[in-house]
Amino acid sequence: MKLVSYCRSDETECVGVWREELNGPYDLSRAMTLYAIATNSYSYIADTMLELLDSGACDPKFLKEIDTFVEKRALLDLLSDANDFKLLAPIPRPRAIYALGRNYPAHARESGVEVPDEPIVFAKASTSVIGPDDDVVYKKWLTRVDPEAELAVVIGKQGSNIPEEEAPGYIAGYTCLNDVTARDLQKKDLSNAHPWLRSKGIDTFCPMGPWLVLPDEISLPLELDIELRVNGEVRQKDNTRSMTFSVPYLISWISRFHTLYPGDVISTGTPEGMKPVFPGDVMEVVVEKVGVLRNKVVAEQ
Repeated sequence: MKLVSYCRSDETECVGVWREELNGPYDLSRAMTLYAIATNSYSYIADTMLELLDSGACDPKFLKEIDTFVEKRALLDLLSDANDFKLLAPIPRPRAIYALGRNYPAHARESGVEVPDEPIVFAKASTSVIGPDDDVVYKKWLTRVDPEAELAVVIGKQGSNIPEEEAPGYIAGYTCLNDVTARDLQKKDLSNAHPWLRSKGIDTFCPMGPWLVLPDEISLPLELDIELRVNGEVRQKDNTRSMTFSVPYLISWISRFHTLYPGDVISTGTPEGMKPVFPGDVMEVVVEKVGVLRNKVVAEQ
């Protein structure tokens, strides 16, 4: 099942279930209310993806019951916003975005460094998040901007000091993420031993989406093909099995230092293939079983 955050014409943020036959979502909040009335059960209050995660209702078994109910009652047309919506990032404003550096050995080598013996984690600003088909703005004062295709994990429940074997139970789902990087600024920061936040966290430099795929559809250990395409040309290509540190390990390791909360995002690193983009280019992050995240680069006005 694919969950989406989307905006209606009145700019109301909603959480929905994506249906291929609709080429759009139905309103999950309304569906849960109708289900609760029909079954005389508890009704969750969750109008947004973050509220859904906070409520504990983002359970694959429960959500499939809702989906079956909607299908059997022929409510898809009643609930559909398919003719008037805009997809947002699955978590439009995450509380935290933890990103991994050099988690693919080939990318570490092309960067001229050794494969790390422990995770390299940096932050991206929540204000850098944009959704599918939103524009990445190439600021006038930048000289090199690189896209980076990544698989991102969204956390589903609060936890700290999480044992690695229990980490899969904290995964709400998976999405695509483009870790857009101001490479010129990053090199300058690296030479001065400064953090990477400014080069990684510029506004619009974190496209995410197009949806959240529930974890029951993607088994661990992850073995997903991942690609970056620019104007249709494949620039990055690898498989998540190449990652130095696995998703359960990363969840456990990060939770030693930071309490993880529902909606937090962990972006798991990028394959080799660093190459710049320019205004007019169209970037596509493609992750097997997850989807395609498409964004255009535009010049700052």
